[in-house]
Amino acid sequence: MAITVEEVRTLARSLPRTEEALVRDRVKFRVRGIVYLAFSRDETVMGFAFLKEERAALVAAEPQKFLMPEPADERFNWVQVRTDAVDAAEMRELVVEAWRMVVPKNVVAEYLGESGAS
Repeated sequence: MAITVEEVRTLARSLPRTEEALVRDRVKFRVRGIVYLAFSRDETVMGFAFLKEERAALVAAEPQKFLMPEPADERFNWVQVRTDAVDAAEMRELVVEAWRMVVPKNVVAEYLGESGAS
């Protein structure tokens, strides 16, 4: 059931404007310098962009799966998930939703093939 960095990398690289970076031995994915995904050094935890206002409820609902961000990251729209607690389908949803938070709406619309995209 565990997801791998390689699975996430394949998806993330398919998302427009995404670039990959290695920062202090951690794999990160970002758009124009804004990080929307980051793995722990041991790749057992994936942090991702998520609304601050909703993360406590997410963690409370599934504490075996989701974690609050590290104290230094609490000021950001960020939450974490254990990589062995999600499958490929859920990973895809988390990654795409995190990416949507950092790109312009027209880029999202074009990627999703929605009408009215410019």
